[in-house]
Amino acid sequence: MATITLEQEINPWEAQAARFDFAARKLNLDEGLWRVLRHPSREIIVHFPVQMDDGRIEMFTGFRVLHSQARGPGKGGIRYAPDVSLDEVRALASWMTWKCAVVNIPFGGAKGGVICDPKKMSIGELERMTRRYTAEIIEFIGPEKDVPAPDMNTNEQTMAWIMDTYSMHMRQTVTSVVTGKPINIGGSRGRREATGRGISVMCDEALRYLNLPIEGCRVIIQGFGNVGSNAANLLREKGYKIIGIAEYDGGLYNPNGIDICSLLEYRQRNGTVLGFKGAEPFDSHELLTTECEILIPAATENVITSRNAEKIKARIICEGANGPTTAVADEILADKKVFIIPDILANSGGVTASYFEWVQDRQGYFWKESFVNEQLEHILATSFDDVVRYSEAHGVNNRIAAYMLAIDRVAFTIKQRGIYA
Repeated sequence: MATITLEQEINPWEAQAARFDFAARKLNLDEGLWRVLRHPSREIIVHFPVQMDDGRIEMFTGFRVLHSQARGPGKGGIRYAPDVSLDEVRALASWMTWKCAVVNIPFGGAKGGVICDPKKMSIGELERMTRRYTAEIIEFIGPEKDVPAPDMNTNEQTMAWIMDTYSMHMRQTVTSVVTGKPINIGGSRGRREATGRGISVMCDEALRYLNLPIEGCRVIIQGFGNVGSNAANLLREKGYKIIGIAEYDGGLYNPNGIDICSLLEYRQRNGTVLGFKGAEPFDSHELLTTECEILIPAATENVITSRNAEKIKARIICEGANGPTTAVADEILADKKVFIIPDILANSGGVTASYFEWVQDRQGYFWKESFVNEQLEHILATSFDDVVRYSEAHGVNNRIAAYMLAIDRVAFTIKQRGIYA
């Protein structure tokens, strides 16, 4: 394999494209369909003014990329960050297409973002920016066109502002234009925990598949945000032993298991996991390569690279974050026989619950939380089986199997629909 720089190894668009090409080649995908699927169908860049609290006017740049709507409306988050780029949004939009297809829900992929530093903005400035960004892309979003959701540095409040702005323009309340809303304006029960719950389902399925017991199963989680903390809590309830938590400002380690309930309370009070008495302080980078049965990277992309993959001692890696493992690291881990549950499968609990929210909004009928969880677990367990069976049938690893399955489903739909000309 040609040597590549770390820079190339961690570029999200390159990473996504490399895996797509590999999977498409394995599928003997028709060249025309290959071209269709490699390109997003729409990329929007908007530049818009926002009046800041001190009266000056700032210009902001926002993006919305629709990768595919072959299987249904676009679906995907909106992120606010200083380093948002078209390349990143484009990569994430195509990732969403594959993620929705892997769990077989009727959406295509989309993604959006605004270049800004939300940490330096007031609530008022964020609201004005969100509303203006929504107004700029308003013709391109909607329940049947493209349905945004929260992502990095956006939340339920952001979604409420988008929904309200859209509704004002439509002159009627349209709850189904976004997902991830507060419950009282059309949000779904169980959505906040859904990604973490999905991770716990995947861990159960992997142990069942590999014939390993839950009893004494040691877990290390990198990232203790929404996904990591919910996964930790649900796994603890099922009897897994969480021995390590790695955060950006430092980690915790306790070989006898960390009391997750106490840790959650401690963090709520102190805003950090550091200083927690129920575990030893530990270097976060070293935790990734500490011995355990399951490693859950649930923070950012590119944490397992050619630099540390060789040292990983986990038996199973369940990817809570998007793109935590680079393609080069994948090959190293494959040689070590590590069982990987790829991101497009492992963290698809969030988009599956978003689908439920969209369905409930359009029906105007809301489900009990137990029903949401039951449906979620059913869809995810079925998808795990689909991917693993595909991997066995085609002699490829789980990640390539997930991509092949997803690409196959989208390509099949495009072929059935035909090319409109």
